[in-house]
Amino acid sequence: MPNIRTVTPEELARQREIMAETAEHNAALPAPPLAFVDTYGCQQNEADSERLRGMLRDMGWGFTDREEEADLILLNTCAVRGHAELRVLGNVGALSHTKRAKPGQRLALCGCMVQQPHMREKLKASYPYVDLVFGPHEIWRLPELLQKLYTPHRGRIYEARDIDGERYEGLPVLHTPGVRAWLPIMYGCNNFCSYCIVPYVRGRERSREAEDVIREARELIAQGYREIYLLGQNVNSYGKDLGSSLDFSDLLRELNALEGDFVLRFMTSHPKDASEKLFDTMAACPKVERHIHLPFQAGNDRVLKAMNRGYTAEAYRRKVEYARSLMPDIAITSDVIVGFPGETEEEFRDTLSLVEEIRFDMLFTFLYSPRVGTPAAAMPDPFGKAEKQARFDALLALQEGISRETQAAHIGNVYRILVDGKGDKPGRLTARSLHNRLIHLEGPEDLIGTFQDARITAAATWNLTAEPLKGEWNHG
Repeated sequence: MPNIRTVTPEELARQREIMAETAEHNAALPAPPLAFVDTYGCQQNEADSERLRGMLRDMGWGFTDREEEADLILLNTCAVRGHAELRVLGNVGALSHTKRAKPGQRLALCGCMVQQPHMREKLKASYPYVDLVFGPHEIWRLPELLQKLYTPHRGRIYEARDIDGERYEGLPVLHTPGVRAWLPIMYGCNNFCSYCIVPYVRGRERSREAEDVIREARELIAQGYREIYLLGQNVNSYGKDLGSSLDFSDLLRELNALEGDFVLRFMTSHPKDASEKLFDTMAACPKVERHIHLPFQAGNDRVLKAMNRGYTAEAYRRKVEYARSLMPDIAITSDVIVGFPGETEEEFRDTLSLVEEIRFDMLFTFLYSPRVGTPAAAMPDPFGKAEKQARFDALLALQEGISRETQAAHIGNVYRILVDGKGDKPGRLTARSLHNRLIHLEGPEDLIGTFQDARITAAATWNLTAEPLKGEWNHG
């Protein structure tokens, strides 16, 4: 059984005490110290950064988006693929110049990348100007860690306990302004897919209590957020560790019943745990999106078994068929890994066949990236980069053709959309349908945050264009 500990009220009280002491100190300064917080990777990392910013705010820090102005640079890192780590290390190397130009500036790294022992050793050996390193399990200890960091003659600080995870609630969050709010419902993962580093760096599954999730959702809705994004490495496993009969579908129904005009989105869903009950709930709840991101990763059963995914290609097909029988308009997106160790050309063609059959709305495609410490990293891999790239290009071309056709089929359809931001040109805005499709429209910025009835007038491979259903947008 996982060894998951609940952080004690006394430990959390100590962090709040340090926050208050630091805020008092910073209030006496001529100007508040400034923090630059940058996030790499997934939405869960974005949510973690909002918690880091919340604690910094309550400690009296201000914020800047300019590295050269910052007194503290905090990079929240990702370890899912090698490219993400290379980006972080490249940027860390460049930050040596800002530290030289601004004496007293501190550089801190946190998150999944630095939870890996070999990456911490690399930082120690090659990046001596990094002052503070801490893993995902230490986020709630930020006040204490900064107190240590600013203790004279303390030296470099490395904190990354090798634990299954901890539970805690009650620390401040500074949500990003806008239409969308990230709402974590659980942390960690129990699946141990053979290619994935996440369970090793984020620990085992820890669900938040339903009343805490519902309370935070109410607060977000009251603050004016219109898109509540429920986050977890595998949201379909929600509640299994709580000893309660309430599962993810039940939580969706509870949230759907809250007062207010908003949409509920969620990610990520693991196919082995995506139940008929989940699809029944999605069909029955009007505020729950008609979209599911359901990563299948490979279309061949031998490869799926080697990946430790826990389902077959046929089982995946049956889930999609059931979802579409209830919601014919449901949007289905997915992830695919190309070039998993030992995957043959024939096995890869099973992936192409599955894509042709299901006709996904969108695919996120990745070349396999070995992760130190995972079983797949030790598997024999006889195929070269050029062969894998050719497969990747073939998959991308297939999906682009499917997307062009499926997108064009939306022309003339009427959707209720949520206007969520500025577009790439003056007077242009972006929106999302309940199916999470990206939509462009023309209109004033005061439409952002409103729901509109729109007719689709044009389609591109990855986006749609809309006009108001009744000739003009609703400003009321």
